Amino acid sequence: MIGISIGTSANATLLGNFEIAAATVIALVIFKEKVRRKLWAAIALITLSSMILSFGGSDSLSFSVGSLFVLGATVCRGFENNCTRSISGKSTYQIVTIKGLCSGTGSVITALMLGEELPETAYVLPALLLGFVAYGLSIFTYIKAQKTLGAAKTSAYYAAAPFIGAFLSFVLLHEEVTAAYIVALIVMIAGTALVVADTLSKQHSHRHTHTFTHTHNGSTHTHTVTHSHEHTHYVTDDRHGHRHSTKELEKLLPVQHN
Repeated sequence: MIGISIGTSANATLLGNFEIAAATVIALVIFKEKVRRKLWAAIALITLSSMILSFGGSDSLSFSVGSLFVLGATVCRGFENNCTRSISGKSTYQIVTIKGLCSGTGSVITALMLGEELPETAYVLPALLLGFVAYGLSIFTYIKAQKTLGAAKTSAYYAAAPFIGAFLSFVLLHEEVTAAYIVALIVMIAGTALVVADTLSKQHSHRHTHTFTHTHNGSTHTHTVTHSHEHTHYVTDDRHGHRHSTKELEKLLPVQHN
């Protein structure tokens, strides 16, 4: 909030995407969460899309003291995302309640220390409704996502936030759809597709048995070959079937005979 108040909203939006990099590096270095190359590529694409989307004004890249506050906020959120991941196995309702009460109380105390005045009564109910959706439901669904995806992947998905915000501005505020928006859309779809593929893929090994018949030195033989394979499954891992040519199975015969 301080960063926005003494800087520009366009600059804050652009710098806010640094949360993706911060959360990923923290997840990798401190929390030892595995980040595969496909996810790195997805994060790069989503970050690029968010940056393209953030170039709304000529001063989008202007640097100010406010930028330092925004960057500090993104690093804090990176730590918060990973810490929440560590306790995401607990009751989601308890986590949301405790985080909401503590963060709200902390914000009020900080605001009073900075000399902020209490809002007018007319703004209380709209602020409560906004907070319920933008913070309450947001945190609840975010924690649910972290239980399955992990901090790095959830942060990558979260990078779509400014993109969705821009889309709503076209629908609700009737702002003009720009060429930059179209380019950002294409890059965002590519990045999101990589994240989804990385999220849904499950790689593990299975033992398979193949029985085949071949003719060798004028006689026909039937062999049973057992071997292991690395499989990558998407959505479900119930099916593990695959095929080999007779020549491929014949190469495994010496291993079986030994």
